[in-house]
Amino acid sequence: MTLTGQTTKSSTLWAPDRRAATTGLLLLVTLAAFENMGVSTALPTLVADLNGHELYSWPFTAFLAAQVVGTVIGGRACDLRGPKSALLVGPLLFLVGLLVAGSAHDMGLLLAGRVLQGLGGGVQVVALYVLIALVFPESDRPVAFAALSAAWVVPSLIGPTIAGLLTQYLSWRWVFLGLAPLVLLGWLLLFPVLRRLPAQHSTSLALGAAPRAAPVPDGSLAGSLTKSAHESAQAAVRRGLPLAALAAAVGLAALTWAGEHPSGLALGLGVLGLLVLAPSLRLLLPKGTLLARPGLPTVILSRSLLAGTFFGVQAYLPLTLSQVHGLDPALAGLPLTIGSLGWSGAAMWQGRHRELSRTTLVRHGFVLLAAGLALVTLVAPSWGSPWLALPAWVFAGIGMGLGISSVAVLVLELSEPGDRGFNSAALQLSDMIGQSVFIGLGGVLVAALGSATSPTAAVIPLDLGMAALALLGALLVRRSARNS
Repeated sequence: MTLTGQTTKSSTLWAPDRRAATTGLLLLVTLAAFENMGVSTALPTLVADLNGHELYSWPFTAFLAAQVVGTVIGGRACDLRGPKSALLVGPLLFLVGLLVAGSAHDMGLLLAGRVLQGLGGGVQVVALYVLIALVFPESDRPVAFAALSAAWVVPSLIGPTIAGLLTQYLSWRWVFLGLAPLVLLGWLLLFPVLRRLPAQHSTSLALGAAPRAAPVPDGSLAGSLTKSAHESAQAAVRRGLPLAALAAAVGLAALTWAGEHPSGLALGLGVLGLLVLAPSLRLLLPKGTLLARPGLPTVILSRSLLAGTFFGVQAYLPLTLSQVHGLDPALAGLPLTIGSLGWSGAAMWQGRHRELSRTTLVRHGFVLLAAGLALVTLVAPSWGSPWLALPAWVFAGIGMGLGISSVAVLVLELSEPGDRGFNSAALQLSDMIGQSVFIGLGGVLVAALGSATSPTAAVIPLDLGMAALALLGALLVRRSARNS
């Protein structure tokens, strides 16, 4: 296996030394994307079949909460031992979850399967990021992350249709069971790659590892002891991550449920969720993330703002098109497909232009996203044109394609080898937190200012607020670049 330090500049994603890694990466991500799209399509049928209407949102909530825990555990495993063990365990947990969910005969078993899928998916995604750092040199990482974004294109285009046909003519169970053999294949394809990876033992911030004193440049004993004490304290903090992850999972589950069931009780539950979530984030995210400190903290925060503003608006765009303009479900979902094409196209474009500044691309991504979010505001009134949603979501998708891929590259670039797992986990958590908070905020606005049948009064301030936050993200990235 040729690793980053030995790979020639002429190597590509499909060079002999990377072919197996690329195939395994793309297959696992593609299958996870198909599962994501398929569950949304099959959910009404499977819930009715299992008599679980009162638990309608919980297949998503259980997956999300478990994914938080899996993400943190995966980051810890990667920092301690590299991605080998995480990539052996993560896909298998996801596979078992598919089998349990696909064979479930009551909602309890279905939710158990979703928990296993969330745990495996969280472990897997962090390990894939760390694997990219080990297999691809820094100059080729934009191409690798562009490929991961492209892996969502086909599932976005045909995933809901295939899931709908399976549900209608066979059974919703095949949405889960049909993917199981392919997940196993992707796992097996990674075996030769993992066998050739060197063992990794972090020497700086390995979670739970005994820290070693690193002398300061002048070699003074006092400096060495200070460094050792700092590392000991940091290692002790990192050992508290699993408990913090559980707290974050509970907090995110409460926020998600509150956003999907707007009421006075849900509002109180959402506030409680925030109170549980806030202190856990101090451990789960790099120090200074919530304060947008220059460098890595701002990069991590950027992921939350990108994902939160985009999905916070997208969650209510089909509702607006169907309820305000009377479009049928297929047409109401068309902007989402167009946006996914813009996203993948922009991601592939940035991968081919590796000479460009990733920070600049993130900033431009925020600006394009803000333009799309502002333009889609004109769709919300009854006098607005529903077809404006198409160019608006193309802009938004292009902004996401530039921003999300570039943020991932920057995180690996700014991370020490022993911190790649922790920082990659923080990146995924930031994404999930942004989505949960802003989608939940949209639910509160719909309940307070409008309704599910008349959402205009809620959607307009939501869209404008998300556009303003996207512009704020661009300013934060620009300030961070100047101060770094």
